[in-house]
Amino acid sequence: MRTKILLVGLVFGGLFALLLTASTEGKEDLLSGVWKGDFGPTPSDRNPVTLELKWDGKTLSGTINPGPEGIPIDKASFDAKEMKVRFEATYTPRNRHYVVEGKVEKDKMSGTWSRPGRNGDFKLSRVP
Repeated sequence: MRTKILLVGLVFGGLFALLLTASTEGKEDLLSGVWKGDFGPTPSDRNPVTLELKWDGKTLSGTINPGPEGIPIDKASFDAKEMKVRFEATYTPRNRHYVVEGKVEKDKMSGTWSRPGRNGDFKLSRVP
């Protein structure tokens, strides 16, 4: 009888540990993954965009439009308390330096972008 009680206790303890770990990971990793949406200078002038982000709880890194012509994110920060993201990236072929600032709300991210001579907004959704 004691063996069964011990076994049941171990099983429930293991399940609790797994749930606690998954819960903690979700809180630390608020941004990692793929985000898709659009950006542009006006509501009628939009361009598709994909972000691939990695957040380790302290450092934010990633790529804009990942692939052979992807743009690496140069500088990035995330304020988990305010849910605000900020990053810079340079599109070398056209010598364009972008500054992006946004806010995360659940699985949505929106905000503003700018480069010399042009600015606008963006709206993204996290890909499950």
